[in-house]
Amino acid sequence: MATTVAQEAAESVLLQARAIHAWYGSSHVLHGIDLSIRAGSTLGLLGRNGMGKSTLIRTLLGLVPQRDGQWTLRGQDISKARPFQIARMGIAYVPEGRGIFPNLSVVENLVMASRAGLDGRRDWPLERILETFPRLKERLAHLGGQLSGGEQQMLSIGRALMTHPDLIILDEATEGLAPLIVNEIWRVIRDIRQSGIATLIVDRDYRKVLASADTALVLQKGQVVLAGKAADVAASTQLASYLGL
Repeated sequence: MATTVAQEAAESVLLQARAIHAWYGSSHVLHGIDLSIRAGSTLGLLGRNGMGKSTLIRTLLGLVPQRDGQWTLRGQDISKARPFQIARMGIAYVPEGRGIFPNLSVVENLVMASRAGLDGRRDWPLERILETFPRLKERLAHLGGQLSGGEQQMLSIGRALMTHPDLIILDEATEGLAPLIVNEIWRVIRDIRQSGIATLIVDRDYRKVLASADTALVLQKGQVVLAGKAADVAASTQLASYLGL
């Protein structure tokens, strides 16, 4: 029985990192980071600016060439995988700055990314994206560059969902947006979570992150200084100092 339980626990781990190090030139940015994300769960990644959050994400995506340690996805080593291979394995990325195509229409931005999930799932077709983001439905023919910042963020999230990922990474998804749009983005994040997609969230609103996450990780100078259940991290007396509050 114990073996069966251990096997089930191992199988439920979608993404795992062991002893991740990363450098930019001679600058050692990440120092031995471990993390795991279970299938369908949410990990909140917190820390002040410059503490290594974006570098950790970029390392996962294969965008940082100087790196050491091991990333596994569904037990498969992806440490040396190239960015396009990682995307095809079911990891979607909503980057800080949105990264939409300004000269393509809304519908073109969405459809160009569309593909079935690894198991053939199509839980987030165009129709569902437009139901989730009514603003986009009203602007299908608009160019990406004609949209407001909030609408571009919705487009970026919608495009990521149309790849039917197992994990979606949201890097500062609410930064610089009006309060009403911020509330809309958090509503969508809840919908994504409820749909069974695992999420990794980076956002300056640490309270919203911790309220939305199952587990959380706090970085300081490229090292993990707090980790565990989101509720336990939220209750830590050290959290404020690590976040510079």
